[in-house]
Amino acid sequence: MCFECGKTFITRIQLKLHDRIHTGEKPYMCSHCDKRFNQPAHLKSHERIHTGEKPYKCSHCDKRFSVALSLKTHERIHTGEKPYKCSHCDNRFNQPAHLKSHERIHTGEKPYKCSHCDKRFSHSSHLKTHERNHTGEKPYKCSHCDKRFSLSADLKKHERIHTGEKPYKCSHCDNRFNQPAHLKSHEMIHTGEKPYKCSHCDKRFSLSASLKRHERIHTGEKPHMCDQCGNSFSFKTHLNLHLKIHSAEKLHHSSLRSRYKVKEHTPGSGRR
Repeated sequence: MCFECGKTFITRIQLKLHDRIHTGEKPYMCSHCDKRFNQPAHLKSHERIHTGEKPYKCSHCDKRFSVALSLKTHERIHTGEKPYKCSHCDNRFNQPAHLKSHERIHTGEKPYKCSHCDKRFSHSSHLKTHERNHTGEKPYKCSHCDKRFSLSADLKKHERIHTGEKPYKCSHCDNRFNQPAHLKSHEMIHTGEKPYKCSHCDKRFSLSASLKRHERIHTGEKPHMCDQCGNSFSFKTHLNLHLKIHSAEKLHHSSLRSRYKVKEHTPGSGRR
């Protein structure tokens, strides 16, 4: 029996290996790097990272693995086995890590805290993505231009501009779209669905952007400002019409100046 935690073992060897968890002893050192391990089996598994050895082959496909546990987890994709059941609902998972992440939906646990602000997250990947807002890190670069993105999904959507790929097809007509949001907006033309209701009147809209523009009638918001005179407008179209007035004024003044110069320099036009 282990005197530290009370666990019991069949052999002294098993107890000795277990004791290293408490003592921190790691007598087995990797021959390729400085990492050390408390069990020879752990060292052997680690060294396959350096050697590239993958002795465990899937019996359903050609994939190979360096660790037996990784093979076992992978084969559940083929067998559909999901041995890990949520204690709060009927969802089941093929990996304990997936179960643990899922159960945080029920418990509300958010163990991952941002090092820049007070926000917390239930998944480490969500924290990593969030922290890029603070650091400005954009690790995903477009292979067609110099644009960079903080999310791989954003890069994928952007690259469709270059490739012309439109994987999302309308179920009512032949139109195709490069983003699912664009497809959803388009299909509302066919279905007549208008999920966005004005909070000031009974009007409804199929697009959130259309609702936002409409509500400016009620709120009086004027986000579009003329950079020449400072006047603001509720709608971009109104600003564009207004800018044409400035363009016409400039053209008129330019014409007057041109005429004045011609008259000024005409021979014999001066008073004698």
